Amino acid sequence: MRLWTGATASGLATWALPFVLGLAVFDRTLTATDLGLLLAARTVGFLAAVPVAGVLADRHSRRGVVLWAGLASGAAAPVIAFGLDRSVLLMAAAAAVAGAGQGACRPAYQALTAEVVDAGRRQQANAAMTLAVRVTTLVGPSSAALLAVFLDTWALLVGIGILWLVAACVPGRGARPGAGEDTAESSARAGRASLLGEFAEGVREARRHPWFLAGLGALTAVIATGYSATGVALPMVSRDEYGTEVVLAGAMTAYTAGALGGALFIARWRPRSPGWAALTGLAAYGLAPLSLVLPVHPAVVMAAYAVAGVGIELFNVPWFTAAQREVAPDKLARVSSLDFLLSYGLAPVGLALIAPAIDAFGVTAVLTGCAVICFTAPAVAALVPSARTFSAGRGRDADAERR
Repeated sequence: MRLWTGATASGLATWALPFVLGLAVFDRTLTATDLGLLLAARTVGFLAAVPVAGVLADRHSRRGVVLWAGLASGAAAPVIAFGLDRSVLLMAAAAAVAGAGQGACRPAYQALTAEVVDAGRRQQANAAMTLAVRVTTLVGPSSAALLAVFLDTWALLVGIGILWLVAACVPGRGARPGAGEDTAESSARAGRASLLGEFAEGVREARRHPWFLAGLGALTAVIATGYSATGVALPMVSRDEYGTEVVLAGAMTAYTAGALGGALFIARWRPRSPGWAALTGLAAYGLAPLSLVLPVHPAVVMAAYAVAGVGIELFNVPWFTAAQREVAPDKLARVSSLDFLLSYGLAPVGLALIAPAIDAFGVTAVLTGCAVICFTAPAVAALVPSARTFSAGRGRDADAERR
């Protein structure tokens, strides 16, 4: 419960920050250009911190990484507030620190879940964690909007800092990674290896699991194309084809509602072929861009996004659970950081390219291409033999039981 509370607090802080900065644009405290700079700085901080945090979380304490990452983001929020009407560069530097804290938390929380929760309950725990993410997606911006009626932007930013302090201080302590190996040997190896060398060890561990590489390739392709269609093309189609923002709002709400339902469902469902079921759920995201191509009723677009939301959680929960089961415990944070680095790191590339692609080839061709990739990439990943179960045939927990 403490781990879940901390993760929920970090999720609220993460989703609230762009909305609060958007309010600053609304009241003319920031310009739109300034907002873009701050969000870009946060993304740069996130991507820079993810691989480093993965190494540190495997080398030292995952709990310690969560603590210091949360404290860094908590300290950055009031600095952003102080920079309002003073220095955009100061705000950008603080936003980069906030993004770094957010990025450092992701692989550390993922590995800490495996330490805190026993193997038999990890799927429910991962479902609860992803459920918190979806709830905060709804509650974060709406709560910030409600509080903005009574508080100014400065106070809201300080509140975000307090949420990060909760994320830093509340989670419980897990076991130290590599607790079963000789401490002196582990310390000596950590002292000799560079951060880059240790991250390379994580990459080699990932390569030992063909199902992981295949699934990560499919996930990266879907995020870079399907999410880009949602972020850029959905507002355009809502405006140009339907003449109302209701389609945009309804589709995004339906997606989140579907994801909530998917998280609740997968907390209990145990498919016989969990990898194939997860990849099928991931492929369902192709319905989202496909619904924007066809001349359908707005309700069909919303239904497609709801199915995509269900599908993404049918993928996420088994994916996280399999990584926690199959990956070597002392390399889990590094492998998780590789996951976040590629899947989230390439998303901005898709967002940057899709608008010029639409200008060059037309919205129908681009969205059709996005849908085809969303359907095809998981299907190709499913051809890898170990992808059927997201396992090489034996989990590490099963090995431990036999020993």
